[in-house]
Amino acid sequence: MTQPIKIMLVEDNRDYRDVIDLALEDTEDIELCNEFGTAEIALRSIERIAQSEAPDIVLLDLNLPGMSGLDAIPYFKQLIPNSKILILSQSDAERDVLRAISLGAAGYLLKSASLDEITTGIRDVIAGGSPLDKTVARFILGVLKKRIPSGEIPQLLTEREMDVLSLLGEGLVKKQIAAQLDIGYTTVDTHVGNIYEKLGVKNAPAAINQAHRRGLFDLSE
Repeated sequence: MTQPIKIMLVEDNRDYRDVIDLALEDTEDIELCNEFGTAEIALRSIERIAQSEAPDIVLLDLNLPGMSGLDAIPYFKQLIPNSKILILSQSDAERDVLRAISLGAAGYLLKSASLDEITTGIRDVIAGGSPLDKTVARFILGVLKKRIPSGEIPQLLTEREMDVLSLLGEGLVKKQIAAQLDIGYTTVDTHVGNIYEKLGVKNAPAAINQAHRRGLFDLSE
């Protein structure tokens, strides 16, 4: 029997922790093993456990008392390098999203997401995916398109690759992208591979982050 996905929840809102707890109780493949109200306490608990006992995913809020979720990401990455970090936050600020991804978060969901979307996001992370809240993805990719200098898209990605990247950012899977663009699944798979190769990344959030690093848009604006 496959072992359930082990979750550590770091969230200071007691009521919201209870909501997540109740939601995960109904899932057979996801288990909430630990929950903490601050990043400091969560990190101290990790220091006392063996790597074999580390969670598969840290479900991390950003707006925490004391150390913020953003500041805590590097420490989680150092202490439990094999664990994935999935942000679950109220903030849809471009700066927060891009910094979280840059620091190594595997995905970014908003607390407005349904419980089904959260559990699906957890499973996607374990499967190697990188879930982005659709609202966040559309906003970031919209900013990206507006700020790309004229004539730079063809030099970096083809028009079709930009179409595919945009749809990936909106949360569509390859099968859905193929249907929307009226092209074959294998073609979509090839485009995705080319996008990641050109940007030197392995997933959609990292692709957005690379676009930022290459100066395609400016966070200071």
